[in-house]
Amino acid sequence: MPSICLFPLPNCVTFPGSIFPLHVFEPRYRNMINHCLENNIQIAICHTQKVISQAKQNQTTEQRLKSNQATYKPHDIFSAGTCELIEVEKDGRMYLNIHMQNRYKSVKEIQTLPFHIHECELYEDRDETEEEFQLATELKRSLLQHLILVTKDNLELQQLLKSEIWQQKPLKEFSLELFSLIGFEADIQQNLLSLNSAVERLDLAVSLILNER
Repeated sequence: MPSICLFPLPNCVTFPGSIFPLHVFEPRYRNMINHCLENNIQIAICHTQKVISQAKQNQTTEQRLKSNQATYKPHDIFSAGTCELIEVEKDGRMYLNIHMQNRYKSVKEIQTLPFHIHECELYEDRDETEEEFQLATELKRSLLQHLILVTKDNLELQQLLKSEIWQQKPLKEFSLELFSLIGFEADIQQNLLSLNSAVERLDLAVSLILNER
């Protein structure tokens, strides 16, 4: 199983097939980037979840209020890919593109400080029935028609959706890469990323998009 370095970013969910521009200025994360470049390690950009630490027994009310503080940790499912260094400023700031390639699930945290490294496994879609495949195909067609109609004021996006590449894109890729073009709030995006079925992702996308109109 691959080891992957995690770059936690609250309210940020990435999908395979996308390119994520990253500006790194903290010294520990600059060290992480150098570690990944030198050792050919993938980087994951991942949404975070709030965790409330529980107060200990026999504490006073004041102690409980002080100890019951929110902390944040990365979600267990995320996208990861290779790191492309674009530019390094004189002060050490780094500009990069992260080419998201696959979804992964964290199996074990093997390092926390100075940056997160997790042992991960590929997170694959389950096998779908022929009926589900046909339904997903119809959902894709309906989504494309609807999105082309409602993006008439965004000619660049409309032309992309009309292109042969997007019209012929396989269901799995379409049902993931679509959400790099059309964003929802982070928790919804995380839910979509975590679904292991193209038909489930597309069905949820249709529901969300139609409810937004």
